[in-house]
Amino acid sequence: MEEKVNTGQGSHKFTLNNRKLGSMTGVKDVIAFDMGEVLLETELGMLMIKGKDLHVNKLSVEKGEVEVEGTFDSLTYSELSDYSKKGESFFGKLFK
Repeated sequence: MEEKVNTGQGSHKFTLNNRKLGSMTGVKDVIAFDMGEVLLETELGMLMIKGKDLHVNKLSVEKGEVEVEGTFDSLTYSELSDYSKKGESFFGKLFK
């Protein structure tokens, strides 16, 4: 019998092919997206994808899967708590 230990963190996987196609699991929510930026809440924190001509091709929040296509320039992870600092709103930090 296999026993799994819960460390309090979920599971998240990101696969990027040729800087053109990103597939993710462990996605809780898509916060915002446009052709230059995609902001995702993952099991392990916030993920901001920046690039050109970004499109969300596949979205299944129930399964926690997202597929983004376009030219990827940067991927930035941050803690969820970074967006809830006292005196600063989530969108205030996002659009600095």
